[in-house]
Order: sequence, then structure tokens, then C-alpha cells
Amino acid sequence: MGNQIEAGVTGELASHTKPAAPATAASAAPQSAPPKGASALGFIKNNLREYGMLFSLVLIMAFFQFMTDGTLMEPLNITNLLLQNSYVVIMALGMLMVIVAGHIDLSVGSVVGFIGALAAVLIVNYDFNYVAAGALCLAMGGLIGAAQGYFVAYAKIPSFIVTLAGMLVFKGLTLALLQGQSVGPFPEGFQRLSSGFIPELFAGGDLRLTSLLLGVVAAVALGYVKLRARARLVGSGMSDEPLAFFLVRNALLAAAIVYFSYLLASYKGMPNVLIVMALLIMAYTFIANRTVIGRRVYAVGGNEKASRLSGIKTERVSFATFVNMGVLAALAGLIFAARLNTATPKAGNGFELDVIAACFIGGASASGGVGKVMGAVIGAFVMGVMNNGMSIMGIGIDYQQVIKGLVLLAAVFVDVYHKNK
Repeated sequence: MGNQIEAGVTGELASHTKPAAPATAASAAPQSAPPKGASALGFIKNNLREYGMLFSLVLIMAFFQFMTDGTLMEPLNITNLLLQNSYVVIMALGMLMVIVAGHIDLSVGSVVGFIGALAAVLIVNYDFNYVAAGALCLAMGGLIGAAQGYFVAYAKIPSFIVTLAGMLVFKGLTLALLQGQSVGPFPEGFQRLSSGFIPELFAGGDLRLTSLLLGVVAAVALGYVKLRARARLVGSGMSDEPLAFFLVRNALLAAAIVYFSYLLASYKGMPNVLIVMALLIMAYTFIANRTVIGRRVYAVGGNEKASRLSGIKTERVSFATFVNMGVLAALAGLIFAARLNTATPKAGNGFELDVIAACFIGGASASGGVGKVMGAVIGAFVMGVMNNGMSIMGIGIDYQQVIKGLVLLAAVFVDVYHKNK
């Protein structure tokens, strides 16, 4: 029995397991460090799942930049692209945790609409302070996630059924709150959550220097963090990434951050919602990679039975992922309502499809246990760039849906192919 449990442990336990010291010279060869001359091409081939979608995003952006005669990368369009996809990125962070844990949440789009309607009723109809109303809406999102998480984790009802029911329930509640009409406008302070920009500290000139400096600082800080992480991995003998590839990759990443900061600075600067997204991405990257709860989510999704036998309270982990998803869906609902400056009965329709697609396109596995935060973010921007580029080109919504469906199918096919291989 002990051997079976040991063989089945995944995620959390595997992350703490170190390879045993070789007993003989003959057995030492397979466990030796990768050769110093390992090629970057070989490293990319071995990590195609991780870098494939990043390369795909670059190619998709280059394609639409060419097809739209440069419109895609104009400062105004880049700003609109961020504003249009902010709520998808935010929800993708929560959806990734749900999918990695082996579940799905179909209700997030309806929750977005319901929270926007609730905020509108409180702020516009009942003159609530928008900060207090926002806090109540986030708490309501947590309660929604807790209710659905209870039925999934403790009542053992499949998440597909629970969240499908939730989708219908919250669509109905949205219609009831709004009485079939749009409610707005919101106060200016509430609108700044989505449509506001960070203050400019340097007067004069067309370039928003504060936003540009923030981009430079972010690029330098990210490079420092990456160097520290590589030094830690090399010191423990766990890195097979060639130094040249590491330097080139991070130099290109830093250049991209500075360039996009320059584009934003050329228009109105960095949107407030970009700062919110960046903080959430950093927080969830840390949670997923460096915390106990993050490792437990991966362990539960990889092998729930082995996780339970190893002492993990699997029900509590699944419950927490749904509470987290509810809070993030509520935040996305507030941001979306602030961007529209009104709450509408149809708000959030179809959002769950874009969010789920972003996670799968970004490398999450439909069977759970696999997925990265940056992969979900890249997947969200793949969907966003495709939507934006096809709209600029004048492609009809009918063909857009067909193309996005095929892209999602291809992403899942690649996941299944690599798993079987």
C-alpha cells in the first residue's frame, strides 16, 4: 500500500522530491547536469508547450499588424486592447486555478452581469458610496463562489452542472435587478477604475514620462527577479536553460515592456486597470509557484486520490478555488460596468467562453493538474488580439466565432497529443 501511495503522489509532493545520489559511476551518467553546450533550439524543443503560445502570440500580432496596415500597434488601439481584455485576463487567473484543480466554471459571465447590475442599483438607484458598493460587490462575489464551491467540493455535484445552474440563476437575477433596462451612468470616480489613467508627475510634452518610467522600472525589476531565480536553479542543479537563450529571452522581454510602455505613454499613459492586472498577475504567479496552497491546487488536479492520501484536504482546496473565482468575477464585473458606464441586462454574455478558451489556449489541461499563470494571460491576449484584429479587418462576427472555435480546438488537440505522446 505504501508503494502505491508513493507512486501516485503528484504536484506538491513531487515539487519537494530531490533525485537520489547515484550509487555507481555507471548510474551517474543519466543523472548528470545538462551539458554546457546544450543548444537553445534543443531547449525550445523540450519546452515547446511553455514557449509555443508566446511565439504564436508574436506571430498573430505580426500578422494583424501587416493586415491592418499598422493599425494594430497604434497607441490608441493598444490602449483599447488592454481596456477591452482586462476583465478577461482577470477572470482567466481565477479560471486557471479552477481548471488546474480539475473543475470548470460556466457561470462567470453571468456573475459579471449580475455584479454590474448590483453595483448599478446600489450606486445609481440608492446613492451608495461607490467604494462601499464595490466592497459589497466583491463580498457578494465571494459568497457566490462559496455557494457553488460547497456544492462541488462537499456535495460532490459535478462542477459543470453546478455552474451551468449558476449561469441560469444569475442571468435571471440580473434581469430582475435591472427590470430589463440599462441603469447608469456611474460617478466619475467609479469610472476611473476602468477608464482612468495613472497621474502624470512630469508636466509638459506629449509623452507621458511617468508611464514610460514605470515601464523601464518594471523591465529592470523583472530582469533582476529572473536573474535571482536562475541563480537559485543553477545552484541546485535544476536548470537546463542555456545562458545565451536566457539572456536573449529576457532582453527581448525587457525591450517589449519598454516599447509597449512607450506606446502607452504616447497616448494617455498607462490605464489604471493595467496596474490592477499587473499586480494580480504577480500575486497569482507567486501563489501558484511559491505557496503551499498553490502546490496543493496542482496536486489535487493531478491526482485527487493520492493528494487525499498524502494528507491534503482536497475538498477545502476545491472550495477555495471557487471562492477565489467568484471574487475575481465580481472584480471583472465592476471593471466592465465602469468601462461601459452603465449596467445592461446582456452584460457578460459569452465571457465564460473567452475566459475558458484563454486558459486552454495558454496550455491548461482539460484533465487538470497542468497550467501556468502566464500561459493563461498569453491565451487571453491571443483571444484579444484576434478579436481586435479581425474587427479592424472588417471580418463579421459569424466568421470570428468560427475562427476562435477552431483555434480553441487546435489548442486542446495539441494538449491531448503531447499527453498521449
